[in-house]
Amino acid sequence: MTNPKDEDDLALAPSDTGTTNWSWMRGTPGLVLIGALAFLVVIAGFVTVAAVRYRSQQNQLPRLSGIPASVSSSLADLMALSPVASTPAPDFSLVDQYGHSLTLSSLRGRAVVMEFMDTHCTDICPIVSQEFVDANHDLGVNASRVVFVAVNVNQYHARVADVATFSQDHQLNTIASWHFVTGSTNALRAVWKSYGIDVFARGPNADVVHSSEIFFIDPQGRERFIANPVVDHTSTGTAYLPGGQIASWGHGIALTVRSLAA
Repeated sequence: MTNPKDEDDLALAPSDTGTTNWSWMRGTPGLVLIGALAFLVVIAGFVTVAAVRYRSQQNQLPRLSGIPASVSSSLADLMALSPVASTPAPDFSLVDQYGHSLTLSSLRGRAVVMEFMDTHCTDICPIVSQEFVDANHDLGVNASRVVFVAVNVNQYHARVADVATFSQDHQLNTIASWHFVTGSTNALRAVWKSYGIDVFARGPNADVVHSSEIFFIDPQGRERFIANPVVDHTSTGTAYLPGGQIASWGHGIALTVRSLAA
């Protein structure tokens, strides 16, 4: 008669045919199922993480070469900042808000931030004006090496008094190096054309529809970067930018022009 203990030992031992006897698992199917499910959960987790990382990488725009290292990729994307061919910026001779003649070439030796603005604008121009004021403040001690310039795009409001009033109303005169220049319609059109600025004036009482671009010009008078200001609107049509985007724009302008003025 076989000893019961010997039968247990035989059940756990390999069979004579060389195959393993798995009879010990028949009483624990729940453990096998739990182990399999746990394994699947772990694999699914790895797959999910990999998919999220892949989608994140796919959604990131490649960083343009030539962007100043101090400007983050996210800030460069916000500003649509891009380098341009280093060519001489077209010169002009106009009159600023103080009635003083100004040529672009006279600003050599300092970096220039230049925009085209409507003296009658109630849309994007006031927002860009605030960004310029913020950028000037952000520059700190470097502000003396930078000049901020706007060229008038409103032929119906082209007097020195018009650019002076706009400058005062939007605190642009707090920028020591601020110049809002204007002139005759023919003189202004020549500047618009030389910089590729499209201008559509619907009348003396309407905002001028125009290209809104910021040009960054180095101390040698060469165009180096261009940015494209943005604006959003409320349901009633009021222009605004959400959150801290105005401050971010001001900081981005300061970082970009500081890289030229250094």
